[in-house]
Amino acid sequence: MLEILYQDEHLVAVNKPSGWLVHRSWLDRHETRFVMQTVRDQIGQHVFTVHRLDRPTSGVLLMALSSEVARLLSQQFEQHQMQKTYHAVVRGYVLEGATIDYPLTEELDKIADKFASKDKGPQPAVTHYRPLAQVEMPVAIGRYETARYSLVELKPENGRKHQLRRHMVHIRHPIIGDSKHGDLNQNRGMAQHFGCPRLMLHASHLQLNHPVTGEPLHISARWDEPWQGVMSQFGWTESLPELARVEFPSASGQDN
Repeated sequence: MLEILYQDEHLVAVNKPSGWLVHRSWLDRHETRFVMQTVRDQIGQHVFTVHRLDRPTSGVLLMALSSEVARLLSQQFEQHQMQKTYHAVVRGYVLEGATIDYPLTEELDKIADKFASKDKGPQPAVTHYRPLAQVEMPVAIGRYETARYSLVELKPENGRKHQLRRHMVHIRHPIIGDSKHGDLNQNRGMAQHFGCPRLMLHASHLQLNHPVTGEPLHISARWDEPWQGVMSQFGWTESLPELARVEFPSASGQDN
């Protein structure tokens, strides 16, 4: 059973777990858990995807319950009319907020994108970030005797593939658990010392206007147990109680 964050006759939003694929893919034929199929079976109704979260990313995933609503939601995403807020744990101290305006060349999968154009130039990509907390832990990782981490809030204006991961690497603060772009030593250290082997990237909030009623929707998703464990070990539960509590505020107009 997936946690349903919001549901009405037009939409459903769930808290996607880290490690789950959104839909079935021939690239991973042995996988048996998919968000779309699970939600369909759970609510007894066909669902339509309107955006995606990478497999290791958790958090708010919004789906439509009809093709027409899916079209309207897709337009909102394409026209940047939705505000997405993520949280991430990154390597090092992030002490000031800023905006990353760094175009990204499309990342192509060797198999899935075999016939895609490889000549497309860099696409605009903008991410706003601000630090929420920092900590230095007395564990040796790599060549350092201690490990420094920051909790940051990220707000992307675009939806480029791996945008947040690539942007944080660009400013030399890779997201912990990022196996493709991040710091392998730090990833291993987080799993070994703090019991959290997952990608520390979570889609915490999604704000939009309802595509049918026009009413504002604010949908939030809680962090999972491994993330909560890191928050507790780093002392951020006490310093950021409004973020560290188990439940985020529920979606307005929830009916499930």
